[in-house]
Amino acid sequence: MQTIRVKHRERRPASFYWLALLFGLFVLFLYGPVITIFILSFQGPEGGLTFPMRGVSLHWFAVLRNGVADIDIWAAFGRSVRLALVVTVLTVVFSVAAGLAFRRKFRGDTAVFYVSVASLIMPSIIVSLGIGLTFRLLDNGVKYLASAWGYQSFADGYTTSMGLFTSALGAHLTWTLPFGLLVMFAVFNRFNPAYEEASRDLGATPWQSFRHVVLPIIGPSVVGVAMFGFTLSWDEIARTSQAIGDQNTLPLELQGLTTSVTTPVIYALGTMTTVLSFTVMGTCLLAVKLLARRRTAAALK
Repeated sequence: MQTIRVKHRERRPASFYWLALLFGLFVLFLYGPVITIFILSFQGPEGGLTFPMRGVSLHWFAVLRNGVADIDIWAAFGRSVRLALVVTVLTVVFSVAAGLAFRRKFRGDTAVFYVSVASLIMPSIIVSLGIGLTFRLLDNGVKYLASAWGYQSFADGYTTSMGLFTSALGAHLTWTLPFGLLVMFAVFNRFNPAYEEASRDLGATPWQSFRHVVLPIIGPSVVGVAMFGFTLSWDEIARTSQAIGDQNTLPLELQGLTTSVTTPVIYALGTMTTVLSFTVMGTCLLAVKLLARRRTAAALK
C-alpha cells in the first residue's frame, strides 16, 4: 500500500510581503522615469512633454535624425562613442595591469591603492573644476614659454590643450578606473596561483601563462570592467562639464536641450541613448555567458 505524502507549503511571514512591496516600489522608482520617457518618445506630431499621449508614431525619431535646433546631435554622439571606447580600452588595460601588480606586496602599495580610488569620494564637479584649472594653467605656461623663446606666432595662434582625448579623457578615467581597479582586486584576491604554477611547470612563459591560463579565467570579469568603463563614460556629465573644452559630448548636449526644447524629440534622444546603454550591457552579459560556456566545455575535454 502506497503512502501518499502531502507537502505543505511553508507559510511566509508578513515581513516577506512588506519587503516584496518595498522592493517593488524601489524598482518602480528606479525604472519608472525611464519607462515614462520611452513611452512619451513615441507620441504623434502633436504630442507634448506630458501625458496624455496624442497619437503613436515614430515622428520624433525622424525629427531627431534631421537634427535638433542648432545642435549637431550626431557629431556629439560620435564624440561620446569615441571617448567611451578609448576610456573602455584604457580602463581594462590599466585595471588588469594593476590587478596583476598588486598580487605581490611592494613598498607603498597601501598608499597607491588609496590614491587610486580617492577620486570616488571626491565631488565630481570639484574633480572637473580641478582638471579644467590644471589645463588652463598648462595653456598659460605654453603661451609664456612660446613667447619667451621667440615663437610669438605660435603663442598667438595657440588656443588650448583641453579636448576630448586630453582633459576629458583624464576626467573620465578618474571615474572609471577606480571601479575597474576594485573589480580586478577582488578577482585576483580569489585567484588560485596554482594554475599559473602548473603552466610554468609545463614550460609556459609568463606571457603564455597569462594569455592561455589567467586571461580565460578572469575573462568574464574583464568584460564586466569594460562594461563599467563604457557605460560610466557614456553617461558622464559632471566630470566632463568643466574639462571638455569647446566640443560637448552627447550627455552635455542633452542637458543643454532640457532648457530650450519643448517637444518630445528630447525624449526620443533619451530613448536612443538608453537603448545604446542597454545594448552594451546586454552584449557584455552575452559575452560573459559565452566565455563561461567555453570555459566549461574546455574543462570537460
